Amino acid sequence: MSAEPKALWWQNLTARYIQEHAKKDDIAILPIGAIEQHGPHCPCGDDDFNAIGMCELISKKTGVMLLPCPMYGSHPYHHWYMPGNIPLSYETHIGLITDIVRGAAVSGFNKFIIFSAHGQVSSTIVAVHKLGLEGYFTLSLHWYDFLRDDREVLDTWMWHADEAETSVALYLFPELVDMSKAEKGGGEPLVDRRFIIAPGMRPQPGMMYHFEGTFARPEYKELTNGIIGDATKATREKGEKIVTRVVDYVAELIENIRQRYPAGVKPPVK
Repeated sequence: MSAEPKALWWQNLTARYIQEHAKKDDIAILPIGAIEQHGPHCPCGDDDFNAIGMCELISKKTGVMLLPCPMYGSHPYHHWYMPGNIPLSYETHIGLITDIVRGAAVSGFNKFIIFSAHGQVSSTIVAVHKLGLEGYFTLSLHWYDFLRDDREVLDTWMWHADEAETSVALYLFPELVDMSKAEKGGGEPLVDRRFIIAPGMRPQPGMMYHFEGTFARPEYKELTNGIIGDATKATREKGEKIVTRVVDYVAELIENIRQRYPAGVKPPVK
């Protein structure tokens, strides 16, 4: 009986092993999350643990290298000053991502995937384009990018510390979830909901992504329990379906990159 494949975490390997691996496969994934409150039932490291858990499964499936998760992330304006959150400024987070990619490239890696489990596209997209100007092939994706339409699995649209995130947590790290404290929660946006796309929602005409405007009141003033959505609807089974879908799609993406640009071949970004 063959042993289960191990995830390739950079921090667990020697420099020589890392360099030899890059000669055979020069794709690396950087999981990123954030330190952010996730209601009374999930830990403040929820986004990090989701990113780490999914990426570990992706690495086991594909053999891709995983860069260490930096834990802290940037946050949209309305997350600031919420107890439990430790946000980085956009400038700090952009610098963190670009420095990590530049450093990993020294060991022979030429293709990078930033895998985010937290809504921080305001910094990740800027980082990707800065790196593009330097010639780095870098993709930035969020796990909800692979859930259109997430109502195929969930009863409610994904928001925060809700059915979706809690279901994933129940599948990946159930020991840190207390469903006896799961609740419903939410706030009221500053424009009608029909103009805002929820994460994982299939976009409709006239809708804007939640990061494209100052649509929300500050969470520390509005959210009573830190939840946007209905965490009581979360189940491990829903989480497994979500995670399996994400892992399979990212594995397909990795294979596509490998076929187009074998190890040692740099995509013509610059």
